[in-house]
Amino acid sequence: MNEKNIERFAWHARIKPGTEMEYKRRHDEIWPSMTEVLNSAGIHNYSVWLSGLDLFGYYESEDLQKAALTQAESPVVESWNEYMKDILIMDFDPETGVTPPLSLAFLHL
Repeated sequence: MNEKNIERFAWHARIKPGTEMEYKRRHDEIWPSMTEVLNSAGIHNYSVWLSGLDLFGYYESEDLQKAALTQAESPVVESWNEYMKDILIMDFDPETGVTPPLSLAFLHL
């Protein structure tokens, strides 16, 4: 991936109290089909960070619009979101189906 073309996306969500271990277990066993969707969406360097019950996700792509559209149209992502909704509090934009992005406050390259 060309460093000049990298776009960054970050999101925030919360884990429901008492479900931290279940959240980790589900991601330790992430579906291969979900990984395929992320790859086909052009998503790279995806990580999720935990602070208390707050989750902060971050990924890179050469085309965030394609990444968002691929995820929004994917039945696998829809199934994953359904699978996670009992342990996760996450907002989605009603028009795009994508989690609202966090605003970049600082970047050091």
